[in-house]
Amino acid sequence: MTSGPWIRRGVVRAAIAVGLALALTATIGPVPAAAAQPSAVVTWNSYAQIAIWDVAQQGPHVQSRSFAMVQGAVYDAVNAIAGKPFQPYLVAPAATGTESVEAAVAASAHQVLMSLFPGQSASLQARYDQYLATIPNGPKRQAGIAIGNQTAAAMIASRQNDGAFGPQTFAVGSQPGQWRPVPPTGNDGGWVGFMKPFMIPSQSMFRTSGPNPLTSAAYAKDFNEVKQIGAFDSATRTADQSSAAVWWHDRRLTEWEIKRQVATNKNLNNMQAARMFAMANLAEADALVACYNEKYFWNDWRPYHAIRLADTDGNPATVADPNWTPWLTTPPFPDFTSGHTCYTAATMGTLAYFFKTDNMSFSAFSPASNSTRSFTKFSQALTEVVNARIWGGIHTRHADVQGAKIGALVTSYMIAHHFRPR
Repeated sequence: MTSGPWIRRGVVRAAIAVGLALALTATIGPVPAAAAQPSAVVTWNSYAQIAIWDVAQQGPHVQSRSFAMVQGAVYDAVNAIAGKPFQPYLVAPAATGTESVEAAVAASAHQVLMSLFPGQSASLQARYDQYLATIPNGPKRQAGIAIGNQTAAAMIASRQNDGAFGPQTFAVGSQPGQWRPVPPTGNDGGWVGFMKPFMIPSQSMFRTSGPNPLTSAAYAKDFNEVKQIGAFDSATRTADQSSAAVWWHDRRLTEWEIKRQVATNKNLNNMQAARMFAMANLAEADALVACYNEKYFWNDWRPYHAIRLADTDGNPATVADPNWTPWLTTPPFPDFTSGHTCYTAATMGTLAYFFKTDNMSFSAFSPASNSTRSFTKFSQALTEVVNARIWGGIHTRHADVQGAKIGALVTSYMIAHHFRPR
């Protein structure tokens, strides 16, 4: 995997390190010797993907809320039955520890999905009934269902009127540096930066100093990098870099498979997996809230317009190309900060913290690129996504690096305040 010299300055390694700094005080509990099949938590995460993406086709900025709601409710249910070894996220229903964890996981995930996707009620109910049929009927199953229903109800209530799908749209500018829609996409996701976070106190608590000034040398350096390597017909981008850009751009996010893969490969039990998924998914959701709040605040133009209109930026080190086109389709929201690096920094930082190491082998397949990419470190994946957004011609390096920092800061806040051992 290719990485730029900035990695040697520790930007992304610092993003991973926020979790590792507290790892010595963390616990994931005893690891079973073997796992015959994926845990209930992993199984229901895959079922959630079916509803959220395979059927509903929610975009990444919408998916994050849905997954966070599911995994937060699942975590509270499993944590309650386990005797509350960790801080509850919202609630900890009374439990004896004899309740069926599998039934609780199924009920909590199912009820949240039903609230999110009433139009899928028939298929969701069929999948739920089929899963419950694998659990022996009786008081333990019923008690597990009751606990799952309670944690789902708490989650659903907590997200009522949370600002999701609100009326906000990004301002369409006409001055140098101001964002405007890139054909053929439009204007979407303005509400995300105003949605109530799951954990952090404020959407704007990690406000950055913003994009590089248009007339600065730093701006010109980023401009010329993305102009050259991110062009549709770039002569410097390699075939592997082109494939990586598409792999990371896949709306069927490869992070889903990565989380399920490491949970299964490490034989996490239901409590361990529930905590890992909840930590990662809620951190991802809040990282996007903070990131989109930045997008709305700074309203920075994408490389598409920055390069085509460079004769207006006042920087003698930039040269306009009115026909420049990026390798990837530009998403319908501003450049700064990068949503994908915010999200991936939260994912990889959480996993590094949870497993107490940056060293982990994992891979995932992308249908969009029709390829599998493999990594040996969580930081390696984060390094690649930062570069991949530049290779795709849709982000500047500054937007990517600052996005990764936001994801790291959200993860650090989560580690300090949520899901801690009791």
